[in-house]
This record gives sequence, structure tokens and C-alpha cells, in this order.
Amino acid sequence: MGRESQLSDISFPDGFLWGTATASYQVEGDNFNNDWWDGEQKGLLQHSSGRACDSYNRYEEDFDLAVAMHNNAHRFSIEWARIEPEEGKFNREGVEHYRNVIRALRVRGLEPFVTLYHFTIPTWLAKKGGWTNKNVSRYFERYVEFVAKHLSKEVTFWITINEPSVVTFIGYLAGLWPPFRKKDFLRCILSLWNMVRAHRCAYNVLRKYNSHARVGIAMHVVCYEPERGIFKRPGNSILAAIARYCSNYWFLNRIKAHQDFVGLNYYRHVKVSVLKGIREGKGEQSDFGWEIYPQGIYQVVKEAFRRYEKPIYILENGVADADDDQRPDFIKNHLKWLKKAISDGVDVRGYFHWSLLDNFEWAEGFTKRFGLVEVDFSSFKRTIRPSGKLYGEICKNNGF
Repeated sequence: MGRESQLSDISFPDGFLWGTATASYQVEGDNFNNDWWDGEQKGLLQHSSGRACDSYNRYEEDFDLAVAMHNNAHRFSIEWARIEPEEGKFNREGVEHYRNVIRALRVRGLEPFVTLYHFTIPTWLAKKGGWTNKNVSRYFERYVEFVAKHLSKEVTFWITINEPSVVTFIGYLAGLWPPFRKKDFLRCILSLWNMVRAHRCAYNVLRKYNSHARVGIAMHVVCYEPERGIFKRPGNSILAAIARYCSNYWFLNRIKAHQDFVGLNYYRHVKVSVLKGIREGKGEQSDFGWEIYPQGIYQVVKEAFRRYEKPIYILENGVADADDDQRPDFIKNHLKWLKKAISDGVDVRGYFHWSLLDNFEWAEGFTKRFGLVEVDFSSFKRTIRPSGKLYGEICKNNGF
């Protein structure tokens, strides 16, 4: 059977949500008063976000592109520093801007998925120790309550925190992101515990203001596979299980009573060996150097559903591919494996491709291109890539 035949007749359940995802700091531009902006000003980061995609002003144009790709949902994030630029002083203009964003989505038939924290915190909080501050869960709860008070009637789906393990590991162990600390294991664990508390508080607030709200997080999950072949040994399987638990499920286990769905971000597959450590697989790789491993999405959603028995949304899945020659097959093959998980009984209700636009890719700046829409960062012209047109047809037909 040829490859095209193997990929035919992939259909998804009625009501399945098709979308794309963005993050405020990566697309809005002119985003001040937060820890990333401070890092840029101090020269601690190699790249500057500047105007990014200018989406703070062009969001309606962006949403029109999502509609052109037949999306019925969209994930974006609220910038905490725009809402609370000074401690305890809330910006009504900031929250009204995001109300307009939500209404622009609604009028276009796009279901909003709203993220409350996507890697950046206000400068005033960073100076207090950020996620290691003993009162940070209370500060986050206060911010969430202000947002919920103004926006809860217009939003059903909330993501409190994006990828807690990623931001803490890179910020406190690798030292590449704010707060630029290396091998600070104590603060890394402390920040994760404080995020657990913050999520629980936010969950209660959001459900208080809207009993119909659906609240979760976006968890970065990695497909860990023990090294086999001549290096096969029991220790590899044990090490892979430990890495899988610490990276994928430690956090989710601690909020399982405070989440209405499980949000997963899937990008990576790695091999685990006692002798060689954790390393990328040897298959086809993206511009980021990450192995493209579609069957991994099947493995992570199966395991997550078995553990938590709650609806699953894929909140991020994408590939750095400037030439757009890998992305079409990337999309089809990942969706093929996702459909297999659904056929096996996993309750997957939506898929959000990362990203709608080429954007500011954190420490890599504008050098990595994830967008279904190509962005010219000098003119801000947007152009739907062939992969975006393909994704649009899949969304339109609820399969392929």
C-alpha cells in the first residue's frame, strides 16, 4: 500500500476543535515591563523582540487568516505585565484590549482558549524573586481574579500556566532564560511547587466566576524511549520511566483534582541510555534539531488519558521549518497518529497547531520559523504557506 493510501480516510469526531496557537510576548510587540524585556535591555539575551509580529495592533488581520484556514478555535495569551504593570495597580485599558481580542475571535466563530501565563512575569514580581517568592501564588490569584472579574463571562476555556517544567528548567538549571540561574535545583523545585499552588488558586477563582469554565494547563510532554539494540539494558527503561514521570507527570499529578481537561504540548522524542544519557533520536530533524517523531503523539496522549481519564486537547504541536518542506507531512502524520489514539478510545477534543504566525522564538529570536503563515518582519506582511492551505483543507473537512 502506498503512502497516500495509508494516510487516506482520516476523519475526526463531530465538534472537534481545530486551531492554532500564539503567545503574547512572541507576537504582540512593544511588550515592556516584564522579565524578558528586562533581560533584553541588560544584554542577557542575544535577540530583541521589538515589534515582534505587531499583533497587538494587527490581531484582527491574524484572526482573518485563521478563518481563511477554516479554524474554529484559537489559543492566545494575556500578558500579565499589561494587566498589572505595577504591583497591585491594574490597567483597565489592558484588560479592555483583551476583551476586544476575545470578541474579535467570537465574531469570527473562533472559540477562545486563553492562557494566563506564558513565560513572562511583570518586572515588579521578577524583582521580588518571581516564582520563588513565598507570596507568588497569592499575587497570581489576585491577577487572575481581576481578569476573571472582567472576562469570565466571555471565556469558557482557560489555561493557567504554559509549560511549567520548561520555564523552570531552562531558567533555573540551564540559565538561558530569566532569571538566568544555572544548576539552582532548590529554586527550580520551589518555583514548580509555587506554580502548583498558583494553578490551584487560579482554578478556584475561575470556577467561582463561571461555573461552566473549563480550566487546565499546557504541559510540555516528551516521548521518552529507552535505548535498545546492543545497548539495551534494564537501567535504560528505569531511567526513561524516571525522566517521563519527572518531566511529564509530576506537575499534572499535583493538580489532577484541579483541572477539567489535560492540555498537552508535544514536540519531541528522545532516547534514554544509562551510558549515553538523554539525546535526540536519529530520525528526520527539524530546523531546531529536534527529531520529527509522529507516533510519539499517540504514545503521550494514550498515557495521559490512562492516568487522568479527562478530555485531552493538543494545545501545541508544530515544527521549525523555514522552507515549509517538512511541515505538510508533519501535520498529516501527527494527525494520523492522533486519530489512531481517538480510535483506541482516547477522548481527544481539539488540536492547535503551533503556530499561526512566524514569531519571536524566545532565545532563538526570529531565526526559527514555526508559522503556518510566513511573516516578513520588516513590513509585517503575512502570507499563508502551502502547509497552511493544507491545514485549512483538513480543518474544513474535519479530516483528510
